Amino acid sequence: MLNETNTIEDVKNEVLYHVAKAAFEGNLSQIEATLPYEILPGNKPSYRCCVYKEREIIRERIMLAKNMNPNTGHPCHNTVQIIPAACENCPITRFTVTDNCQKCMGKKCMQACRFGAISMTRDKAYIDPNKCKECGQCYEACPYNAIVDIMRPCRRACPVDAIQAGDDGKVTINDEKCIRCGACINSCPFGAVSDSSRMLEVIEHLKRDKPVYALVAPAAEGQFGSDITMESIRNGVKQLGFRDMVDVAIGADFVSDSEAKEWAEAYQEGKKMTTSCCPAFVHMIRRHFPELMDHISTTVSPMAATARLVKAMHGPEAVCIFIGPCIAKKSEAGQAQDKPGENADLVLTFEELNAMFRAKNIKLEPCTLEEQNGSIHAKRYSNSGGVTKAVKQALRENGINAGVNVRQCNGAEECRKALFLMKAGKLPEDFIEGMSCVGGCVAGPGNIAEEREFKRERDKQLGNADDRNILDTLSAYQQYEFSMHRVR
Repeated sequence: MLNETNTIEDVKNEVLYHVAKAAFEGNLSQIEATLPYEILPGNKPSYRCCVYKEREIIRERIMLAKNMNPNTGHPCHNTVQIIPAACENCPITRFTVTDNCQKCMGKKCMQACRFGAISMTRDKAYIDPNKCKECGQCYEACPYNAIVDIMRPCRRACPVDAIQAGDDGKVTINDEKCIRCGACINSCPFGAVSDSSRMLEVIEHLKRDKPVYALVAPAAEGQFGSDITMESIRNGVKQLGFRDMVDVAIGADFVSDSEAKEWAEAYQEGKKMTTSCCPAFVHMIRRHFPELMDHISTTVSPMAATARLVKAMHGPEAVCIFIGPCIAKKSEAGQAQDKPGENADLVLTFEELNAMFRAKNIKLEPCTLEEQNGSIHAKRYSNSGGVTKAVKQALRENGINAGVNVRQCNGAEECRKALFLMKAGKLPEDFIEGMSCVGGCVAGPGNIAEEREFKRERDKQLGNADDRNILDTLSAYQQYEFSMHRVR
């Protein structure tokens, strides 16, 4: 049961839990009709204007949990979706004059506006929303700070201007611009933006007793508690029905080795390159800087590398489910340029995995007896700057002396600025490491733990890892053959 003390995360997790439970029990058909009343009984609203709106929001969240678009009822094309009933029609007029305006004679705001949108009324300045182009010059010019910027939180967070508002105040997402980073999800205070889930498809694979493998991102360490290790997670997912778990740090070591050789070759040719690990960053290049696509590393992501390794080890019928904090990975798993078997089949976030654990009443237990999978350099891939450090380590281990200079972009805004410089031919560095989430994957929107606490616990666990070389990982799997490159 939900009440006024619950947060957006509580509501989302409660819906995911009930949907997962119904799917495991084979009782999914009636959940849209019954669940809103089950978790919101009575007629008193808890956090909205009325209980009927609250129940509609729950119903639309159920649709997202089933990978259905709340607007159309069709399968979701974009991972990021608007929940129409939850959108609170935030103010559309971005710049507004407050009572701080002194109607001064300097008229700096009027002089700054190039569109004639500002006039003087009897008491203060006035911005005509029909003429305003939201350039912000008046906001910058006012000496009294009398003009406020009330841009919608979702629009402010979007690094590629993919959020649009209609005449009715409801927002929509331009799929052609959206890079699936999820920044808007975390920014909306009403929970009106969320990610669709493929959880039901994963559960169907598990119920059919297929050879399903969990590919767990290194960012999982510390996510489920200070004493919950990767071996603890392995035991948990096997109880769910997974055949086994593979640490994606293994794939990250393969990526470091491949990308090091690719960087060295590009450096000798004088060609600038970007990393390819972050799918939101790759989306940004493909959708907003298409002329730079040839500069993206052809080395696949750690997720894809691990999936190829698993299929090489266990056969093409192996079903690979990536589990991590990233929602952009959900779109990467289904990219058109990847042939069947060249990437993970489906993606779960830590939120969705936790809902499945709850649905099956699985408690993760501390487990310290585990063999380290992947190097410490690979385990830090999920930190901003971690890819660069790992690739440079691989260069040293391969005996390659290349003085590469890398711009490490921490967040989508830094990525965008670096790509503009590359496009203009003014990027001073040789390579760009792009991470769309500030802080790296460890700050992804699919986490279940509070970021600061989670990072602290993760650093404790990584502090116990041994100083294994990247090439040690490759040597352990040298009998398996698979390509580390994608077709451009």
